[in-house]
Amino acid sequence: MAFNVSEFRSQMQGDGARPNLFEVQLIFPTFINPGNANKKITFMCKTASLPGSTIGHVPVFYFGRETKLAGNRTFPEWTLSIINDEDFSVRNAFEKWMNGINRQVSNVRDAWAGNSLGYTTSGTVIQYGKTGDTLKTYVFQGLFPVDVSQIDVDWGSNDTIEEFSVTLAYQYFTSTAKDNTVIV
Repeated sequence: MAFNVSEFRSQMQGDGARPNLFEVQLIFPTFINPGNANKKITFMCKTASLPGSTIGHVPVFYFGRETKLAGNRTFPEWTLSIINDEDFSVRNAFEKWMNGINRQVSNVRDAWAGNSLGYTTSGTVIQYGKTGDTLKTYVFQGLFPVDVSQIDVDWGSNDTIEEFSVTLAYQYFTSTAKDNTVIV
């Protein structure tokens, strides 16, 4: 097939999805008293990702020949990059959440977090089109933080704003298309 730019352009819907048109929503567990962090994370979340998943395979040998059978689905962790402002409300919320799951000094879980339903929540990433329409929505279920990164401070870092990353584990995600049909 010969190169045809017009054919390519006719296949490109809306000039392509843009990675900077997204929003993250996360409701922190109420037991940590998150203050305004529930609202603020939508504005302070600088980067996120649309999730992936992997279906493993199970090798079975028959007369020396390997046959691959479908295995179980796994979900990689979800990482967010957060802009830190001077009230530290989003960072404080993540630190309190992790501390409730496992205390730093006593190595115990808070009573409110008794089982996984107590310390997990859901989170959403929404991909928007250039007209502001929602193109795709992913909802993460059973979400909880597993890593809050350090923030480097430096006397030579002028004209910069602090950032940190948060890695969250989750059980699974659901996906909704532009027309609100559920994909998975």
